[in-house]
Formats: sequence, structure tokens, C-alpha cells
Amino acid sequence: MTAVQPEEAQAEDQARPLFRRVLLKLSGEALMGEREFGLDPERIESIAGEIVEVQESGLEIAIVTGGGNIWRGMAAAAEGMDRATADYAGMLAIVLNSLVLQDALERRGAQTRVLSALAVSEVAEPYIRRRAIRHLEKGRVVIFAAGTGNPFFSSDTAGALRALEINADAILMAKHGVEGVYDGDPKLDPDARFLPALTHLEVIERGLKVMDTTALSLCMENDLPIHVFEQAEGNIRRVLAGERIGTIISTRKQSR
Repeated sequence: MTAVQPEEAQAEDQARPLFRRVLLKLSGEALMGEREFGLDPERIESIAGEIVEVQESGLEIAIVTGGGNIWRGMAAAAEGMDRATADYAGMLAIVLNSLVLQDALERRGAQTRVLSALAVSEVAEPYIRRRAIRHLEKGRVVIFAAGTGNPFFSSDTAGALRALEINADAILMAKHGVEGVYDGDPKLDPDARFLPALTHLEVIERGLKVMDTTALSLCMENDLPIHVFEQAEGNIRRVLAGERIGTIISTRKQSR
């Protein structure tokens, strides 16, 4: 039997992926770039390129997007709309984002599947947990569309739920225009302080705007860590490589 040299063992440890399977949560705003609403093709191409690169390294990756980039442009039309109806419209916006992202990924050679919580059989498969896991095991990028399929639940809650259902090691939250989590809104408060590490409970108790309380509670109860970072070129790859960027939210606070 050949002995492994310390240098070789260290190199193997460094090369070993930090995660086996993750769920990437992309805000709708991350897909619109600097536009007021809609989709930015260049930003989507950049995100798709990075996803394909990390997926080719052996990582199993699932994705949930928000719909704010489209729903924001329809906000005026939605005034006075029944809440449940508005939420269903938001789910359809997420389906649209999912199809656009799927197209960008497949043009880069990735195999993908869109699994929708709403029935849109012409463009997506129905969401079935075991089918989703099987797609991931086969090396496909899985995109979960239409949220949970129920009104009154956010896309953040859908992301937490799907991450737990597929036994993901972590949720990666790519945010638009912010480095991570702050103790205030950095766009309004220049003195807002960046917070590199938090527990789920601290986020809930302090009312920090990371994700809704339902999603945070699900993650806390199941010890699922959340990595919050800016959606900037290279950041997805850096987080997956173990580099400490953005904010880590976990059951037990991690030292910086």
C-alpha cells in the first residue's frame, strides 16, 4: 500500500469540494442587472457561465429564482389585486425567469430540468421530490419554478423548503447590490454595519431583512446554513471554494 505524503493529502483536502449539493437562491433583481425591471441578458449570461463552471466540477446544484424583476414592472397593475391572485401572478413570473435561465445554461452545454410547482406541462416537468433528486444525481442543473405553488408563501420560503427536500448542504443567497447582511439598509443608512456571521435566531430576533421568518425558521429547525453574498462575477465560485465572503447564517455562529 502506497503511503500518502502530507503535501499530497493537503492538496487533496484543498481540491475536495466544500459542498456536495447546494441550492442557489437568485433574487429577481439579480437577473435584471442595473435595469429598473425586466431581464439583463449580459447579467444572465454571466450567472449561467459561473453556474456551469462550478457544476462541471462535480457539484450538484439546484436553483430557485425570485420574480421581483418582472413583478416590479407590473406593480401599478397589481394595486388593489386580491393577494392570492397577485401571488399566483408572481409564481408565473418565476416560471418565466426559470425558462430564461434554463436557456442560458443549455446554450453553455449544461443539462437542465425545470420542475414547476404549478402545472405548465408544455414547458416544465411537475415538481416531484424524488425526480428532482434523481436529476441532480445524474448531473443535471435543476431549476425549481413557481415557488411552493401556494399563495402567501415567498420564493425565499420555497428556496428553504426545496433545499431541505433535496438534502442540500447549504443555501447560497445571491443578493443584488449588497455585500451580505447589514444591521440596517445600506442604501438608506450610510452607517449601517456589515455583519459577517449570525445565527438564524439572531436574524429573526433583530428583524434583519435577509429572508422571511418562515424560511429562516425552517432553516434554523433543520440546521441548514445560509451564505448571503453579493451577486458579482466570481462570487458563487468563491463561496463554493470555501472563501469567507458575505455573511454566514448558521445555527451556531461561526467565527470569522
